Amino acid sequence: MTKHKIYIMSFASVYPHYITKTERKGRTKTEVDEIIRWLTGYSQEELEAQLEKQTDFEIFFAEAPQLNPSTALIKGVVCGVRVEDIEEPTMQEIHYLDKLIDELAKAKALEKILRK
Repeated sequence: MTKHKIYIMSFASVYPHYITKTERKGRTKTEVDEIIRWLTGYSQEELEAQLEKQTDFEIFFAEAPQLNPSTALIKGVVCGVRVEDIEEPTMQEIHYLDKLIDELAKAKALEKILRK
């Protein structure tokens, strides 16, 4: 079976788009990084190392220290797909991140985005 092309896409190539999308709505790179760290368990240094290595999405999530246990609370639709219904784990993790970035861009409070 052929892998979806997002799996082999460099996380670093998409990361600037996350920043741009949220900055246009008055949010910050720091908030984007906080969301990524919350979701994946990476430290800021580890996140920056992954970006520098041009790691693809599949490896980025496979090497994540620990997916946040509260990811089960992430619900909703991204690109017409309900994130909670996605069966393939890596694709679901990618959609979780997309959903969190969308919430940040829609001016949702960071505490709510991080399911506190």
